[in-house]
Amino acid sequence: MSRQTDSGATGESPSLFWRSLSATTILSVAGLCRSFLYGCSYPETHGMEQFLELLESRKDASQRKKGLLTVSNHISVMDDPLVWGFLPLKYNFGLSSSNRRWGLASHDICYQTRPLALFFTMGQLLPTHRSAHSKHGGIAQPAVTQAIRLLSKGPFPAEPHLALPERQSWSLQNVCVDPFSDLPTAYTTDGHDSHLAPSAYSCNSFSWVHIFPEGKIHQAPSKTMRYFKWGVARLILEASECPDVVPIWLEGFDQVMHESRGFPRGVPRPGKEVSVTFGQKVDSEAVFGEMRGRWQKIKAKAELASPETRDLPLGALSDELLYGAEAVELRKEVTKKVRDLVLEVRRSRGHSDEDPKAGLVETWIEEGPKREGKMEDESWVRDV
Repeated sequence: MSRQTDSGATGESPSLFWRSLSATTILSVAGLCRSFLYGCSYPETHGMEQFLELLESRKDASQRKKGLLTVSNHISVMDDPLVWGFLPLKYNFGLSSSNRRWGLASHDICYQTRPLALFFTMGQLLPTHRSAHSKHGGIAQPAVTQAIRLLSKGPFPAEPHLALPERQSWSLQNVCVDPFSDLPTAYTTDGHDSHLAPSAYSCNSFSWVHIFPEGKIHQAPSKTMRYFKWGVARLILEASECPDVVPIWLEGFDQVMHESRGFPRGVPRPGKEVSVTFGQKVDSEAVFGEMRGRWQKIKAKAELASPETRDLPLGALSDELLYGAEAVELRKEVTKKVRDLVLEVRRSRGHSDEDPKAGLVETWIEEGPKREGKMEDESWVRDV
């Protein structure tokens, strides 16, 4: 394993124990999801073959040249992991984490007890603070930094979010830290907790990250989407190489776990028609190359004005780069483009074009202070 003396430490991969526990968790959940889909539901896939070919081409981590970013609509609490039950089990088998998806999970839901925290960590999910529930939320939080780095060529030290020294070693308090490694690779999301930083290991270079940019479950009779949040733009603009992007459209998962369901609320409903449509891999350089070029110019301008920003590690930004007008407008543009890509897949399923206002933040502000439940337009929303 390699070490970096002044800025934390990095390694080739976590311990065999850690990798085995993660692989077992993911394979078990994938097996359950696949059994439910093909034993209790009416599943349908579109574009699966081309997506599997893409995963096959990325199997050798040493040969990958860029990360993979998949994005989709969000229609139920079961979207992830149920959607990955469509993949043949061999794609969830083995000790390597490098060709299995990484995702984001709500810190205040999934990481509030140690058993849950360990389970979701083993499932390759990053603890993410929701702005409505935590002051640590937003697009500058450590989970976004980790996602950017996972899409990039690593490894990266855990700074600038390095966990406290006493939170670096495994204990009953620090269950999300590899017990068989002495490398300080744990990061913190709030200054107090401790999570193993996946980007601190070279095996996770140019990984696959999946996100639901709506940030909320949205179950609409018209099968429309909410606006997308800007974090997706950071992943595309700031990864060391522009990632491959695959838009995905989900249907039927809302019937498996509809927000209006009664008792037993925690049990998925069988006998539903569910489908996943994988869009074509986007020519990312053609679609986002010019925008990434503009981002580099914005960065150069900010660094000229504040030379200290040149030393910021990948995934860390100054206030000007986070909140400056040019940076914000560029993120809006990238985010809209990503949403349009998902809409193209939606359109391929025969749905009519949605109202263009559906993609605007201003439209959803009209919902008022109500954050969850049944809305005036007959849709159901849940903040997750």
